[in-house]
Amino acid sequence: MTAMPPLRHRAAAKKPKWIIVLLSLVCLVLIGAYVYPPRGYSQCYLFGSGVCTPFKDWLPSMYRERTDEEIISSVVIRDILAMPMPVSKHPKIALMFLTPGSLPFEKLWEKFLLGQEGRYSIYVHASREKPVHTSSLFAGRDIHSDAVVWGKISMVDAERRLLANALEDVDNQFFVLLSDSCVPLHTFHYVYNYLMGTNVSFIDCFRDPGPHGNGRYSVEMLPEIEEKDFRKGAQWFAITRRHALLILADSLYYKKFKLYCKPADGRNCIADEHYLPTLFNMVDPGGIANWSVTHVDWSEGKWHPRSYRAGDVTYDLLKNITGADENFHVTSDAKKLVTQKPCLWNGSKRPCYLFARKFYPDTLDSLLKLFTNLDLETRETDPSSQQL
Repeated sequence: MTAMPPLRHRAAAKKPKWIIVLLSLVCLVLIGAYVYPPRGYSQCYLFGSGVCTPFKDWLPSMYRERTDEEIISSVVIRDILAMPMPVSKHPKIALMFLTPGSLPFEKLWEKFLLGQEGRYSIYVHASREKPVHTSSLFAGRDIHSDAVVWGKISMVDAERRLLANALEDVDNQFFVLLSDSCVPLHTFHYVYNYLMGTNVSFIDCFRDPGPHGNGRYSVEMLPEIEEKDFRKGAQWFAITRRHALLILADSLYYKKFKLYCKPADGRNCIADEHYLPTLFNMVDPGGIANWSVTHVDWSEGKWHPRSYRAGDVTYDLLKNITGADENFHVTSDAKKLVTQKPCLWNGSKRPCYLFARKFYPDTLDSLLKLFTNLDLETRETDPSSQQL
């Protein structure tokens, strides 16, 4: 038998360690050149702008060079948040009505404001037709108005227009945005003390990972606005003078929403539901309450909240709304996650809502009758001493 030659084993190929080491060194040099460029050079001095710019936009803000607009914006916002506000001897609440035309509840607001002269101001932005006023309190309160389209940046423009007019009066210290379907829930005395007694703004703000929340975010908002900072909330706010100034001073974030948050861009982004919540989540998250003092019922799960007709308005309905001391947020994803939090006023649990919407004009008579009962119940109460 012929003996088989012994098997020969192939020598293991040597790993090209020097190539791995060389590539690692090159990567380190390139990263170092980007993060720590020589003085007088930008991060792109080694790269073409076509390669560098997209990469820069995706980097976290701490690693990328801020634009001139970002630096200007951060300085202005920082100083507005830090500077002392002028002290008014006669502080007022600015009631800013955003309406397509006439206000059906002027008589109810007149009753609400009776005897409170010098403690409030009224501003009316009518986007479609000149209002016909039924109360002398609203006569001469119309401001220059432009057309407003639901969901578009024109809604935010109208809010800013109202704020600009209201800020001209140095005595206006709190600014409340109201619609033509809004009604008061408490006495003016209660509302005044509730707002003037705190230094936070009531801006609705929460994170919704679903299609009607972060699903509306656009990467075009980078690098200034990252998806993790994108927020949602109701547009009806009550804000301090400081925050009103900040909104008018902002151009950087406003421009991003004007260009990339539109109702017909495939994401159905609604500017007035996202601009202010996102802005304040980024620049002053500790300065807002994260809920709106204007109640609205979204329980029907439709594009618009529930509307109340004359037959719906009862004493129990209003008591349930005025007695609510917790706010709710529901995500729009499949999980429908419900977040329930207490409404804290200066650290104490208090009723959440000062106003409510959406009420049809035919509810006026019922509301006038019921407001008298609510008026008597809350006339002597004060948020700072209220026992719940």
